[in-house]
Amino acid sequence: MTRSIEVNGAAPYTVTVGSQLIEPAVQSIPDAAKRVLIVHSAPLRERADVLRARIEATGRTPVVAEVPDAEAGKTAEVAAFCWQVLGKSDFTRSDVVIGMGGGAVTDLAGFVAASWLRGVGVIQMPTTVLGMVDAAVGGKTGINTNEGKNLVGAFHEPLSVWCDLDTLQTLPANDRVAGLAEVVKGGFIADTGILDLVEAHAEQLKAADLTEEALTVLEELIARKIQVKATVVAADLKESHLREILNYGHTFGHAIEYTERYQWRHGAAVSVGMVFAAELGHLAGRLDEDSVERHRSILTSLGLPITYPAERWDALHTAMKRDKKTRGDLLRFVVLQGIGNPVRLEGPDPVLLLGAYDAVSSAPVRGGAIAL
Repeated sequence: MTRSIEVNGAAPYTVTVGSQLIEPAVQSIPDAAKRVLIVHSAPLRERADVLRARIEATGRTPVVAEVPDAEAGKTAEVAAFCWQVLGKSDFTRSDVVIGMGGGAVTDLAGFVAASWLRGVGVIQMPTTVLGMVDAAVGGKTGINTNEGKNLVGAFHEPLSVWCDLDTLQTLPANDRVAGLAEVVKGGFIADTGILDLVEAHAEQLKAADLTEEALTVLEELIARKIQVKATVVAADLKESHLREILNYGHTFGHAIEYTERYQWRHGAAVSVGMVFAAELGHLAGRLDEDSVERHRSILTSLGLPITYPAERWDALHTAMKRDKKTRGDLLRFVVLQGIGNPVRLEGPDPVLLLGAYDAVSSAPVRGGAIAL
């Protein structure tokens, strides 16, 4: 079954979830496009070759840019390589970029499209759970720098998004589970039915081999999370207010990624980040203890981490100051005023921050939660 999810706004587009989507994706390329750049990671070389052949069969000129996998591909150097390919291929404003890969590849492809000739069309073909439910949807594009994650980027909505579930059959279980952290996030901030589904099927979802039932549940979860994001970004594309709720767990999570030099999977870092945010919300009087425990229970049931080593607070705190939500020296977090009701918490007391860190630490920090 194929599902279509509409993302409304200034430039509406459709996210399609289903199987065998290469052909309809090719047919969606605008008639005016004569050249198509396929940006893909090395593990997807065979699938990219199939896409290239189908594009060539339409009379267009396909060009391929193979880039490093994961966060190693989200650099200025890799973006410059893609720009060089575009320039040598005489790409014009009517031509199109396709991003095929995980969240890092779709972030990169979107940024390359946004920056080339001040904006050419991009079609996203995410091949991981994370890419499908988060990175490829919503028009956020970007690359990392030595100073932090996604600090350079642009808002650039895709022409369309194609989530081909066939690609998940060969996705390593650890990558699938890491992507589910973003799905769970959607449950905590909006669609609590997501949490119910995960609680009922966690063992199946994290298994090395997916059963037919697990695939059906996974499809439902992916579609529901995409709908959450579609609703939010339609109301606030450029993150001026509502869209910040999608960053639940990300302020601390991004700090972990930066501190670990991107050796942690994004979903694993966000998993710890959500527990940190839950503990912070609890200490601030916003979230009850049972809801904090539900965070721990659901994430643990999927095999996701919920703790981070102690004695690294200074590095994490410095990294959080670079977060996109920070205003001046004022740290801003998304916390929950009850499950399904995200709110902003601005400039929390350092005692609360240390208390939340202690709660996710594998050992006490600075002698206790309240010690400064």
